[in-house]
Amino acid sequence: MIRQDKKILIVEDNPLNMELLKDILEAQGYQIVQAYNSEEAITLLKVAKPDLIVMDIQLPGMDGLTLTRLLKEKEGFKNIPIVAVTAHTMKGDREKALAAGCNGYVSKPINIKLFTATIADFLFKGTKLKDSRDEGFKGSNERKS
Repeated sequence: MIRQDKKILIVEDNPLNMELLKDILEAQGYQIVQAYNSEEAITLLKVAKPDLIVMDIQLPGMDGLTLTRLLKEKEGFKNIPIVAVTAHTMKGDREKALAAGCNGYVSKPINIKLFTATIADFLFKGTKLKDSRDEGFKGSNERKS
């Protein structure tokens, strides 16, 4: 499936996780832009106009939730869906991500089928602030309701 018209910014500080996310999304045909921290993401957002952001929560310096809050306050970025990808799976972590403005939540390790379905739902079905459990998904992918 060719999806070269859709650009995704991945914000992830771990090189192995970045490579995995990049490979998964490129295999789906998406254009990928990479940032290894929040400051780099802010710089890239000035020139790259992503259709979606995959956001690691635990980043050096400014964390992913702080960056998400910042972006959701900015006119040019507030409507870009942000999917949190995190190893944080403690009770309340999903709610914190969604409260910060993330539109979706995916826990690590990544379930590839559910991850790619979550991304496609946001990009092609116009999913906004929806919980994947409503669609019969099982696993760790969550979308805000």
